[in-house]
Amino acid sequence: MNRLVITTLATVACLAAGAAGARPLAEVKERNILSICANPDALPYAKRSGDVQGFQIDLGRALAKQLGVEFEAKWIIPSYKARLVDCDLKMDFIVQGLEDDSKVKLSAPYAKGGVALATAKGQDDIVDFGKVVPGRKMGVMLNSTASMILNKRGWNTSPYAFEDDMLEDLEKGELAAAAISVNSVQYYIHNHPGSSLRFAHAYEGEADMEWTLAVGVRRGDEPMVAAINKALEQLIADGTMTAIYARYGIEYRRP
Repeated sequence: MNRLVITTLATVACLAAGAAGARPLAEVKERNILSICANPDALPYAKRSGDVQGFQIDLGRALAKQLGVEFEAKWIIPSYKARLVDCDLKMDFIVQGLEDDSKVKLSAPYAKGGVALATAKGQDDIVDFGKVVPGRKMGVMLNSTASMILNKRGWNTSPYAFEDDMLEDLEKGELAAAAISVNSVQYYIHNHPGSSLRFAHAYEGEADMEWTLAVGVRRGDEPMVAAINKALEQLIADGTMTAIYARYGIEYRRP
């Protein structure tokens, strides 16, 4: 099962509270290693083993190459304590709410995403989150912002702990629709060419269900942030960013 919902929150909490100091740019260069924290079992984001290791790992490698150093992944699971986390970067920090966090410096935003509307076969009349279709069941992530919003609007929601389970039930027709991470549903369709699922970027225009993403630099110095920003801009400009996401069937969207 995809435990990203739980482990991503745990990882962010560890990094925000972590006692292990991140390295300034000069030390990263001296060590010749750039490390990122990542979930060991959360494709399309990251995975410890295999030829396909997730777009966060691919992006981390590309950033390290831009900085002229080697790449290393530090695999984080919920049982790790913050003091044991020792990495330089965390990919896909949601910018909203972290702008004033003194323990994590943020790069310039490099991607945007949100909660997509995925629909099952024959549910073409469900077109966005705003128009409630009575009697149709909408899958939502347990205790998520989307679940609270959609409940208030009158949707008949069904909560899930894991996105994999929600997608499986949607494919079987046990759900009419699902509010799910846009990356997760695109990756699912990419891996299931015969899938009948459709999705829409329904988060657009929904401020509480749309987000921008940045690289979290754990107490690094300003030269480190500037170097990451320069590298990100180059990867966007030369098409590398688009190609990385496309490998997982995901459309790259710049903020």
